[in-house]
This record gives sequence, C-alpha cells and structure tokens, in this order.
Amino acid sequence: MSIRRQIRPLLTLAIPLVAAELGWMTMGIVDTMMVGHMASPALAISAVALGQILYNTVAFGIAGVLLGLDTYLSQSHGAGRYDEANRWLYHGLILAAVLAILLYVLVALAPIMLLRLPIDHGVLIGAVAFLRALNWGTPSLFLYFALRRYLQAFNHVRPIAVALISANLFNALGDWLLIYGHSWGPVHIHAFGVTGSGLATSISRLYLALFLVAVVWRVEDRHNYGLRSMLRHIETSRLRRLASLGAPAGAQIFVVVAIFGTVTFLIGTMGPLPLSGHEIALNCASLTFMVPFAISTAAAVRVGQAIGRNAPAEASAAGWAAILLGAGCMAFFSAMLTLFPHAIAHAFTENSAVIAATIPFLLVAAAFQFFDGLQITATGALRGAGNTHAALIVQLVGYWVIGLPVGYLLAFRLHYGAVGLWLGLCAGLIVAGSTLTFIWRLTTLSIGKNALAG
Repeated sequence: MSIRRQIRPLLTLAIPLVAAELGWMTMGIVDTMMVGHMASPALAISAVALGQILYNTVAFGIAGVLLGLDTYLSQSHGAGRYDEANRWLYHGLILAAVLAILLYVLVALAPIMLLRLPIDHGVLIGAVAFLRALNWGTPSLFLYFALRRYLQAFNHVRPIAVALISANLFNALGDWLLIYGHSWGPVHIHAFGVTGSGLATSISRLYLALFLVAVVWRVEDRHNYGLRSMLRHIETSRLRRLASLGAPAGAQIFVVVAIFGTVTFLIGTMGPLPLSGHEIALNCASLTFMVPFAISTAAAVRVGQAIGRNAPAEASAAGWAAILLGAGCMAFFSAMLTLFPHAIAHAFTENSAVIAATIPFLLVAAAFQFFDGLQITATGALRGAGNTHAALIVQLVGYWVIGLPVGYLLAFRLHYGAVGLWLGLCAGLIVAGSTLTFIWRLTTLSIGKNALAG
C-alpha cells in the first residue's frame, strides 16, 4: 500500500488529536501568560516553570506506562476483538488508579527536596505553592489518560478535541479569577497568585475526566462494544503484560521530560531572568511539539490496527506517512520561530528584559524542530508495532550521553550560558531523530519478512 493512500485516514485520526494536544498544551501556556502579567513577571514565571517541570517530569513518566494501552487496544480493535479490548481497558483503569496514588504521594513529598535547591528562595516558595495546587488534579489526569487511549484506539477522537478545547476555557477563566482575585458587590474572590494557576489547572483536569466518562458512556450506548458486560475479575498476568509493555514507553517519556527538568534546574541556578526566558521558549517548543506528538499517537493506532489485521504493507505505509507529516509540520514551525521570535516572546510578557532573554532560546528551538518531528513520529510508529524499547535506548543516548554533556560544556566551560544548554539538547535531538527514523526502516523490513514467513 502506498504512503499517499495512508495520508488521508491518518489525517482523519490525527487532526482531532492535534486539536486535543494543542488544547492540552495551551493550558500551560495560558498559565505562563497569566502569571507573566503579575507585578514581578520574572519571579512568577520562574516559579511556575519550576513547579510545572517537576510535576511533568514525574507525572508523564509514570502516566506513560499507560501508553501500552495504545498497542493492545489498537491491535484488538484491528482484529475485531472488542471483548479483548474491553478487558485491556478494565485493567488499564486499575493500573491508572495505582499509578495515580504513586504520583500523588511523590508530588506531595517533593517540596522536601525542592526547597533545598540552590535557586532563588522566592522562586522556590512560589513553585511549592503551585505544585501543591496542581497535585489535586492528579487522579483526574490518570482517569482522563486511560479513557482517552480507549477512545482513540476505537477512532472516536473528535470528543477528545472538544473536551480539551472547552477545558481551556475553564482554565483561562479559572486563571483570571484565582490568580488576580475579583470582587462583585458582596462576592469576593481572593487573589491566590501562582497558586491560583495550579488550582485552575486542577479544576480543568477534573472537567476533562468527567467529560470523557460521559463520552465513553455515550459511545457504548451507540455502538454496543460490550463494556457493560466485560469481565470484572482482575487478571494479574494481563496487568503484568500491560505494565511490561508500557514501562519502557513511560521511561522514554521520563528521559525526555527529565532532561528538560535538569536543564531547567541548571538554568535556575543562573537567576530568575534566564529561567523565565527558558520557560517561555520551552512553552513555545512544547506547543509546536504537540502537532507531531498527536500524529505520533495516530501512527501508533493506525500501525497497530494494520498489524491486528495482518496487513504489513499498510502498517509500513502508515508509519512513513506519519513521519513525513510530522517532519513537514515542524519545518514550518521552524520558519515561524526564526522569523518572528520577538513577537512570540512579546505575547507572553511586556517586560523587555524577559523578551530579550527569550529570543535566543527560540532561535535554538527553530534549529531542532525538524528532528524533533522525526523522533516522536517514529516513536509512535514503533509503539504501534509493539516496540517500546528502541525509543528509550536512543533517547537515553541522545539526551543524556550526548545532549547534556555537550550542553554543559557549552554553558559552563565555553561560557555560552543558558543557551549553551539548549544547543546541547539540539545536538541530542538530531541524533535521536535520525536514529529512530532508521530503526523504523529496519522495523518495516522485519514486519514484511514475518508476514511472508507466516
């Protein structure tokens, strides 16, 4: 099957997921923009940056274990085994509950370590307050994450986009109300500052989870996939299989987010100004990343469904279509970041010093966009084929063996400062993107040979 024939069905699945991922990322961007207009923007943005990166590093590493659901749900759907898919969802929800408890405890204990970091004390106090408020949304986050995997594996992706877009309205309203405080006659809402930003996000995540519960209920009414009659007993072997497949995917996400967490900590030791510039640029790079990330999710589903139908040529074409689309989108974003860095930075804050600190980071981000698109879409295609180990190994080498040492050398030995750390990440992404694309090429050959042998 040709790559061109795969583009349309891939886009049909990916476009609502792109809207969903952009909606997800917009929450963090709105939080940064809102606190960026407080009295001390560099301090406020730095506090939110530190709190967000610490939470995201732990949260998405742990929640990433549930990515194993993509493979099992999609392959079960492709094979027409809805009863099997339902059992995977049931065990995914059990695993999600266990993981949510683990994350909640870890985040609750995090301030013990956080307050000992050699970073401005005002930034640390704000980060702890933000982190505690954000942790209230942890159970909702994991419920949303598990239900979303089920819906997208069954091609019901538009409600996910609607959920996230509408959740952003809740988040923006919550930020406006809770960060600054307001009064209407006898009604008084206290100004919580950066804490209000975390509370608004937690409320939005609760809304997201409840929305998807309602969607799954409605989908079952319409299509009768058998969710109401699925087995309720726990199969420990199934839980082990799910965790075993998902753990490398979670570890891979942890490796990616943790490198940015480490860089955030290192930049934090340089003061609030470079940290605020880093946070704004990281928000922008994360926003553009959401497009190939959504395409990557669609690739995992399409490849998994094709393998479930025993159609290796279709699986190969779907993976290549995703890689080409992801890389093409990121090339466009690279041009935008190169041409309009000042306008982009100004959207976050009017503080000229923060804007000047942000622009160099945006230019480095422009340099690695293309390779970021390659690595994440290839990772999704590989996950659909059941390979969750390759991305983990490649990104460990790319980020930690190459990226961080190069960045540290440039930043602290050659005196490039905070931007030097980003140049190291750029080097790591170039290696990861090129290598994972090559591994997908080898995987497509292997899939074809296995099909012929079968």
